[in-house]
Amino acid sequence: MLQLEGKKCSFVFCLGMSITVCSFIYLRTRTPTGTKHLKSPSRPISSECKAFLPGAEKGVEWNQLDCQVESYIHNSRMPCSILTRDLHFITRPLSREEEDYPLAFIVTVHKELELFVRLLRAIYMPQNVYCVHVDAKAPREYQAAVRKLVSCFQNIFLSSRSETVTYAGFSRLQADLNCMEDLAKSKIGWRKVVNLCGQDFPVKSNLELVQYMQTKEWRDRNMTPGIKQPVSMSHRTQIQHKEIVGSHVAPKGPGMKKGPPPHNLEIYFGTAYYALTRPFVDFVLKSPVAHDLLEWSKDTFSPDEHYWVTLNHIADAPGSHIDGGWAGAIRSIKWRDQQGKVHDGCKGHYVRDICVYAIGDLPWIINRNTMFANKFESNTHPEALDCLEQWHRNKVLDQATVPIEPSWLLATQSNMTSRRYSNSSAGA
Repeated sequence: MLQLEGKKCSFVFCLGMSITVCSFIYLRTRTPTGTKHLKSPSRPISSECKAFLPGAEKGVEWNQLDCQVESYIHNSRMPCSILTRDLHFITRPLSREEEDYPLAFIVTVHKELELFVRLLRAIYMPQNVYCVHVDAKAPREYQAAVRKLVSCFQNIFLSSRSETVTYAGFSRLQADLNCMEDLAKSKIGWRKVVNLCGQDFPVKSNLELVQYMQTKEWRDRNMTPGIKQPVSMSHRTQIQHKEIVGSHVAPKGPGMKKGPPPHNLEIYFGTAYYALTRPFVDFVLKSPVAHDLLEWSKDTFSPDEHYWVTLNHIADAPGSHIDGGWAGAIRSIKWRDQQGKVHDGCKGHYVRDICVYAIGDLPWIINRNTMFANKFESNTHPEALDCLEQWHRNKVLDQATVPIEPSWLLATQSNMTSRRYSNSSAGA
């Protein structure tokens, strides 16, 4: 009997040990440890960046501290605190001035996840609010990755309605309006809203944006650069167009002319990019005039290039800027037809007559000091964004009035004592 009891105890002990070992193996294979990172080794930043990075001209080497963004987001099971740390997001307001003037951003994206992440972390501040519109036709994996990243932030959210966006179509305008409706409900007291696309990148820091928008010229005004519609652009709003969903926009047919715009509005032509006051956004969402112009614009070509600027020329619209012309440092864009007049040519290559920047375009971008620059690609001229991103982050941290955290650094210098936000001072 005692022998039987001993065998039972041995069996139970062995069974327990087996379960423990199997559980340990299972957990090791299924659960990521807190110390495992998908980080790439630090790598020197291109020598071509020397002209833009302080100290580099004296032989100081800058080493990038980044991970492979796309694979990191797709594969990482890290908690949000580690994910945002490893992606170098700034996690505290950098000045009281910025904290007191929160901004709203609308970001429309459909491809190049890495570009989106780098843009988002460049403009991100915890006091701001961000609406991200992901094109409904974007790949599921892309949408899932964006959703995963956005879920880590309380002040970033996906648009409640997603459009299948067509270049130059009404759907592009509707995407912005969807985010505006969401932002209008935000409890964050944002002061102005700026719209961006995934191939933009900031030139001004968040502090500089806040200061620029509070200058005497723009404190209570909307920024919608544009002029009365030139004759050369009149076909856009005088002929009926149809949107081939997800493809292109084309005239409906010969002789299919549009009626005059509602409320005897004069149509203006300008940029699709803007900086709008919150009262103006309320006007856009609630005014019958704005609603009627929106309905009238549904069968026009590239309506976002006339809608905002036309509304901003209505005297009763909050923050309107009558006859403002092309004023407002919204974007640095090298248009092909402005070569030799506004710029010295595209050092990268043109896509739809817009320059995709190479590193040789950076001096022109930096000297113009607009709010943002467009456009960038990660697969054709990656060094251009590498240099501009590091230049921008250096400026942001230089302007900070709070202690710098090590995770906010995108790169370090080989001579670490030469910068006030080196790893040693950051940890002090």
